[in-house]
Amino acid sequence: MNQSITQIQDTTGNPAPLGLLGFGMTTVLLNLHNAGFYELNSMILAMGICYGGAAQIIAGIMEWKKGNTFATTAFVSYGLFWLSLVALIVLPKIGWGAPSNDTAMAAYLAMWGLFTAVMFLGTLRLNRALQVVFATLTILFFMLALGYFTAASPGSRHLTGYEGIFCGFSAIYAGLAQVLNELFGKTVLPLGPVTK
Repeated sequence: MNQSITQIQDTTGNPAPLGLLGFGMTTVLLNLHNAGFYELNSMILAMGICYGGAAQIIAGIMEWKKGNTFATTAFVSYGLFWLSLVALIVLPKIGWGAPSNDTAMAAYLAMWGLFTAVMFLGTLRLNRALQVVFATLTILFFMLALGYFTAASPGSRHLTGYEGIFCGFSAIYAGLAQVLNELFGKTVLPLGPVTK
């Protein structure tokens, strides 16, 4: 008996640039605040809800449809990180909970640092650009956690902000590189070798 095999080809777009840009742009804008350029304001909260939060969750769901467990876990988790960070700021203001103290914020950020450090290990099977994003994000979370734990000086917080700006721009680069490389059908912005 002859059986025919039908293969289904995935023709959907690559959701990774959306997730990387949502993360990267929101991270840059928050860390411009951390670096001392402006106060925490509604622009940062709106980016945290809409682009850092919702866009990354959408990208993660799209990655799930493609069977990419790493990207699904990363984008949905970091999308929910942004939503939870906004909630930590807004909930006390509307009377839905007490503000988190410095020790609680240090624990929150350290947990995200631990998660990111393990995710960084996964990038060792991916390209160099993603390794830079996850390495610098791991450092950022632990610097932020240490800053809360030790009640860091403004100068130390500003240094952390500059590290976060670099982290965010590395994600923006990785996202835009994928868009341009796909559009032009060649390497316009290199992502670095894929390590196996």
